[in-house]
Amino acid sequence: MAGLIRRIVRSGGSRLAIKAAKAMPIIGAVAVVGLVGYEIKKKGIVKGLVNSALDATPVVGVAKNTIEMFTGDWLKDKVSKK
Repeated sequence: MAGLIRRIVRSGGSRLAIKAAKAMPIIGAVAVVGLVGYEIKKKGIVKGLVNSALDATPVVGVAKNTIEMFTGDWLKDKVSKK
Protein backbone atom coordinates (compact mmCIF):
# COMPACT_ATOMS: atom_id res chain seq x y z
CA MET A 1 0.00 0.00 0.00
CA ALA A 2 2.87 2.39 0.77
CA GLY A 3 4.28 1.81 -2.74
CA LEU A 4 0.96 2.85 -4.29
CA ILE A 5 0.82 6.05 -2.24
CA ARG A 6 4.43 6.82 -3.14
CA ARG A 7 3.64 6.40 -6.87
CA ILE A 8 0.62 8.68 -6.59
CA VAL A 9 2.65 11.37 -4.83
CA ARG A 10 5.51 11.07 -7.32
CA SER A 11 3.11 11.26 -10.26
CA GLY A 12 1.39 14.31 -8.78
CA GLY A 13 4.74 15.97 -8.14
CA SER A 14 5.90 15.46 -11.71
CA ARG A 15 2.63 16.84 -13.08
CA LEU A 16 2.94 19.85 -10.79
CA ALA A 17 6.52 20.42 -11.97
CA ILE A 18 5.42 20.31 -15.61
CA LYS A 19 2.62 22.80 -14.97
CA ALA A 20 5.00 25.10 -13.09
CA ALA A 21 7.53 24.94 -15.92
CA LYS A 22 4.86 25.87 -18.45
CA ALA A 23 3.77 28.83 -16.30
CA MET A 24 7.28 30.28 -15.81
CA PRO A 25 7.26 32.58 -18.88
CA ILE A 26 3.93 34.03 -17.76
CA ILE A 27 5.14 34.53 -14.19
CA GLY A 28 8.31 36.20 -15.47
CA ALA A 29 6.34 38.55 -17.72
CA VAL A 30 4.08 39.53 -14.82
CA ALA A 31 7.12 40.31 -12.69
CA VAL A 32 8.60 42.47 -15.46
CA VAL A 33 5.34 44.38 -15.89
CA GLY A 34 5.32 45.01 -12.15
CA LEU A 35 8.84 46.45 -12.31
CA VAL A 36 8.38 48.68 -15.39
CA GLY A 37 7.86 51.81 -13.30
CA TYR A 38 11.05 51.21 -11.36
CA GLU A 39 13.03 50.62 -14.56
CA ILE A 40 11.68 53.80 -16.17
CA LYS A 41 12.54 55.83 -13.09
CA LYS A 42 16.04 54.34 -12.95
CA LYS A 43 16.96 54.33 -16.67
CA GLY A 44 14.68 56.90 -18.31
CA ILE A 45 11.59 56.35 -20.47
CA VAL A 46 13.16 54.86 -23.61
CA LYS A 47 15.89 52.75 -22.01
CA GLY A 48 13.49 51.61 -19.29
CA LEU A 49 10.88 50.44 -21.79
CA VAL A 50 13.47 48.73 -23.99
CA ASN A 51 15.01 46.97 -20.99
CA SER A 52 11.59 45.84 -19.75
CA ALA A 53 10.57 44.62 -23.21
CA LEU A 54 13.74 42.56 -23.51
CA ASP A 55 13.23 41.12 -20.02
CA ALA A 56 9.61 40.22 -20.78
CA THR A 57 10.55 38.19 -23.87
CA PRO A 58 11.04 34.65 -22.51
CA VAL A 59 14.22 33.38 -24.22
CA VAL A 60 15.78 36.78 -24.92
CA GLY A 61 15.21 37.94 -21.33
CA VAL A 62 16.92 34.90 -19.84
CA ALA A 63 19.89 35.25 -22.20
CA LYS A 64 20.18 39.01 -21.55
CA ASN A 65 20.05 38.62 -17.78
CA THR A 66 22.57 35.76 -17.82
CA ILE A 67 25.04 37.84 -19.83
CA GLU A 68 24.41 40.90 -17.65
CA MET A 69 25.39 38.90 -14.56
CA PHE A 70 28.94 38.80 -15.91
CA THR A 71 29.23 42.00 -17.97
CA GLY A 72 27.00 44.52 -16.18
CA ASP A 73 24.02 46.45 -17.55
CA TRP A 74 23.70 46.80 -21.31
CA LEU A 75 21.51 49.87 -20.90
CA LYS A 76 23.13 52.16 -18.36
CA ASP A 77 21.16 54.11 -15.75
CA LYS A 78 20.50 57.76 -16.36
CA VAL A 79 22.87 60.24 -14.77
CA SER A 80 21.58 61.45 -11.42
CA LYS A 81 21.38 65.20 -10.83
CA LYS A 82 23.15 65.81 -7.53
